[in-house]
Amino acid sequence: MIPVIKTVLTAAGKGTRLLPFTKEMPKEMMPIFTKIQDNQRAVIPLLQFIFDQHYSMKIRNFCFVVGRDKRSIEDHFTPHQGYLSDLSGHHRKTLSNFYKKLENCNLSWVNQSKPLGFGDAVQKAKKFVGYEDFILQAGDISIISRHKHPILRLIDMAKKNSDVSAILVCKKVKNTKGYGILQVKKRLPLGYLVGGVEEKPVKPKSNLGILALYYFRPEIFSSLKKTKRGKNNEIQLTDGIQQMINDGKKVIAIELAKDDTEIDVGTVESYRNAQISSYKIA
Repeated sequence: MIPVIKTVLTAAGKGTRLLPFTKEMPKEMMPIFTKIQDNQRAVIPLLQFIFDQHYSMKIRNFCFVVGRDKRSIEDHFTPHQGYLSDLSGHHRKTLSNFYKKLENCNLSWVNQSKPLGFGDAVQKAKKFVGYEDFILQAGDISIISRHKHPILRLIDMAKKNSDVSAILVCKKVKNTKGYGILQVKKRLPLGYLVGGVEEKPVKPKSNLGILALYYFRPEIFSSLKKTKRGKNNEIQLTDGIQQMINDGKKVIAIELAKDDTEIDVGTVESYRNAQISSYKIA
């Protein structure tokens, strides 16, 4: 049985690599493909796709960290019964199902008024998280899994390792340029004991790139509080995780399965691949 858990979804980035589209529309709302009833394909925002994934895993408590100009996200996740009444057929059914999910959930909205980094966005969710564990996921990436989804694997690892403070998701990458990189201290039966992490290093210590999907105990907040601004004058989440390691906290990582597919809308190239992959898999 999956324990009651919270999810924090960050969607406050500027999305400059996808301009001019992202001048008005957040990158987290970029459309991808999915399947709805009767096996029909549909186009939905990536952030809704991520929400649906967490919902399917019995998660009902969500915090969205958004930027000052991202009202469209909150609008999309607020049921609009007047709009629904004008629809018919499978369009009405599709939107009605989404609204029912929203009504079954507790949604919190937090504003990150200045783009001060992923770590700062996480800090904004401290009041929502309180003293409970939580899943953290960036709103511009998702993973499609044919078997046990990494979110469920994170939860299982946390249940089996009560002494762990953070669990990361990683994958082997050929080009480490766009990733935070982890250093392996020890190989574990189902993952790695992490010896260190670094944001986009010039000389990476491994080929294991960190994906923006994590399981945290609430002590991440005290570690982030100690963290100074790093790359790009931002509070980097990787620096906060490194602070945990420096403080003697246990951090482990799980690796994507070979047939897991990453859906990433962060760049033009990755978005093209995301559309192709989601259409094939949907």
